Amino acid sequence: MIGCGSPYLFGTYSKLLKTKFDYNQTQLNTLGFAKDLGSNLGVFAGLFAEVAPPWMLFLNFPNTAVMVTSVGNFPDQRGIILGLLKGFVGLGGAILTQINLAIHGNQNSMDLLLLLSWLPSIVCFLCFLPIRTIKARKHPQELKVFYHLLYVSIAIAVFLLFLTITQRNIAFSQAGYAGGVAVIGVLICLPLLIAIKEELFLFKLGKQTMNPSVVVSIPREQLKEISKISLPSVSNVCKEPQRGEDFSILQALLSKDMALIFIATVSACGSSVAAIDNLGQIAESLEYPNHSISILVSWISIFNFFGRVFSGFISETLMTKYKLPRPFMFGLTQVFTCTGLLSIAFPYINSVYVASLIIGFGLGAQTPLIFAIISDLFGLKHYSTLLNCGQLAVPLGSYIMNVEVIGRFYDAEATKIGNVKNGKGLTCTGTHCFSESFMILAAVTLFGAMASFVLAYRTRDFYKGDVYKKYRDDMEVKHSNVELYSSDDKNNEHKMKTDDQSK
Repeated sequence: MIGCGSPYLFGTYSKLLKTKFDYNQTQLNTLGFAKDLGSNLGVFAGLFAEVAPPWMLFLNFPNTAVMVTSVGNFPDQRGIILGLLKGFVGLGGAILTQINLAIHGNQNSMDLLLLLSWLPSIVCFLCFLPIRTIKARKHPQELKVFYHLLYVSIAIAVFLLFLTITQRNIAFSQAGYAGGVAVIGVLICLPLLIAIKEELFLFKLGKQTMNPSVVVSIPREQLKEISKISLPSVSNVCKEPQRGEDFSILQALLSKDMALIFIATVSACGSSVAAIDNLGQIAESLEYPNHSISILVSWISIFNFFGRVFSGFISETLMTKYKLPRPFMFGLTQVFTCTGLLSIAFPYINSVYVASLIIGFGLGAQTPLIFAIISDLFGLKHYSTLLNCGQLAVPLGSYIMNVEVIGRFYDAEATKIGNVKNGKGLTCTGTHCFSESFMILAAVTLFGAMASFVLAYRTRDFYKGDVYKKYRDDMEVKHSNVELYSSDDKNNEHKMKTDDQSK
């Protein structure tokens, strides 16, 4: 997931692309849209996941493979799982920046592009085998383990934040950069150690409670129920299931709930991604020093992580304990993001730093909430396809905000003042370069928040119930089937031994 964080680094090398190819802002933002489309075009991955094993999917679409497999392994902790996984995607941009500095000892964007061309692919090939669906007994202290993973991830994020702040004020040598990456490498290994420790615990627990010779079998009663299942009729396909049940792909895509999710995602997430893609030009227009751009991008990545784990853990608690609808929290994060967009529309001293924190945190908080809401409302049967269909809203919003709003407004302002430099692209300097476009982005994001609040109102009764009851019941049935079969098996063995002795 850290390797999947490279799209957040576009703001670091976008200036290089602009000057190298003599692009105007509209052309550059069109390229940014292509990047957003590529990182979110996972519909093929979702359809492939319906038939392919996770490891095969991972070699092509690691983001989808990891999320779908992990949510399937922990269906009643999906908010926490999504927050942790997407959180590491958020940290990926900052970690890859530090690795580039350790290798090359400078902030050359060309070196960073070269690094991104090979490192994430190598990580995928090293990690694809362990990604699989695991059918094991539930850990008795599962939530506690997830919190241990959370504490480690927060430690990584805090260290990265400390490192970037220090690098802003002190000139590092290449050895200093390498030392920082060494510490990051050690911290990244800690979750693996936690996982190994808990696997050993489950192994010992299994030896104490289960007979290793027992073979899991489906009881006859359950086989009879399965035999009664028939193919769905046309009337069943046309009839929309209850929220939380397994929707078909078409039923979910044509529902009003999905329409509201799509509107909120296009408006809010599209605006946030557009803002992040233009961060380098925003800093340049306000005459920030060149080295500050990589720091700003790193801060976005770090606070993107904080937003993701915050929304993952907090939304799970607020939903399960206080029955607060997840879409309501989705709307609150979008309102919060508006304040960051307004910090760019009406700049003040160090406002871009403030905006990077707010927008990074806001977008980060929105990402796991989208995926969790889709799984809550439409079930997990076709989750791999539905989450990727939901993601398509992000590049659509990015294109509208990035190309049609920011790019055209920026180029109009740059042309108005005659600031055309051959070989350096069309550039604009001053507070007016992004003010109008970011006022529009703030208004659009607020509109997306309203759509989220409407969805929260529509689903309030659903979230008042037990959203995870179905999945807990399924796990209990499976576990009880194993126990019943093992006890019957032992009784049969005892009876056979008694009969043999009597003979």
